[in-house]
Amino acid sequence: MIPKVIAFYLPQFHPTINNNKWYGEGFTEWTNLCKAKKLFPGHKQPNIPADLGFYDLRLPETRKAQADLAKKHGIHGFCYYHYRFNSEYRELDLPFNEVLKSGEPNFPFMLCWVNESWYKKYWSYKGNYSKKILAEQIYEGIEDYKRHFFELLPAFIDTRYIRIDDKPVFLIYKPLEFADVNLFISCWQDLAKKNGLNGIFFISRTTNVSKEKDLLISKGFSAVYTVRLGETWARKKLYEKIFMKTIRAIIRIPHIISYSKAAKYFVGKEDEQYDVFPTIIPNFDHTPRSGRGGVMLFNSTPQKFYKHMINVMRTVKKKPVERQIAFLLAWNEWGEGNYMEPDIRWGKRYLEYFQKGLSSGINSN
Repeated sequence: MIPKVIAFYLPQFHPTINNNKWYGEGFTEWTNLCKAKKLFPGHKQPNIPADLGFYDLRLPETRKAQADLAKKHGIHGFCYYHYRFNSEYRELDLPFNEVLKSGEPNFPFMLCWVNESWYKKYWSYKGNYSKKILAEQIYEGIEDYKRHFFELLPAFIDTRYIRIDDKPVFLIYKPLEFADVNLFISCWQDLAKKNGLNGIFFISRTTNVSKEKDLLISKGFSAVYTVRLGETWARKKLYEKIFMKTIRAIIRIPHIISYSKAAKYFVGKEDEQYDVFPTIIPNFDHTPRSGRGGVMLFNSTPQKFYKHMINVMRTVKKKPVERQIAFLLAWNEWGEGNYMEPDIRWGKRYLEYFQKGLSSGINSN
């Protein structure tokens, strides 16, 4: 049995009215990518797309080409980021709406509600975030929770929607910033059963399983997925952190962490638990969005990524078949440097090593 790996999918590759107003006409994630610069010797920027080019997600041909490429290399489906700020306001929803309405591509999908406010420098290549709110995440109470459910019901009943335990899967990005999340989950579970579903399989993001998982499960979540990008930094001693911050301030370089060192902590013992899903991370470089103030992993290669893949697969295969699931961060987060789409430096090699890792990891002891 090959595990199911679901890749996060960023829909920020088409112009929107508000992005045009906030950042300039025609702004997309490609805008940041093209402005990215090498900030120190050995830094690889900008990253340039290869096979799919500088695509526009308004085009069905683009969306199909992405799905075909992902499916060919063993990715089970896409998890689209879902930006709903209140009952009247959404962003970046055109690509998923088109996928749902058109029935194409015929590729499994699910949703992750990114329930956080956007600030002035949320997407822009300007450094640290501004405190000016552009789009505020607001929770309007039970009646709006019902509206939200019915807005997404057509997706939940779509045959392509990814299910666990025969329930549509719905991720919430920042549940501990959502005071009413237990009421929200209870409301949706009730509505799901009244509308022909067996319920909703809620998954929460967490960066600290040992401290947060039990609390999240108590609020109604079925499982969590782990993201340990900051684990290497968290394990450093206080004097090391002070020294590194001082050096960065003097020579003005990003917060650099070796990919090889960081990858040692991407998967933990907790990820063997039935209700914890690990995350696969090919790379990370936030400097296209945040410049010298960004965080980045350094010196990722397809071969190092392959070792990480095997580690994830060995962890996943210890679980029952129905829970042999992992998330991939990400399919196309070009502005954060964690993408699987081909670029001109590596071509399809990350995808090829991903595919190799799926089978090698699951068959190894």
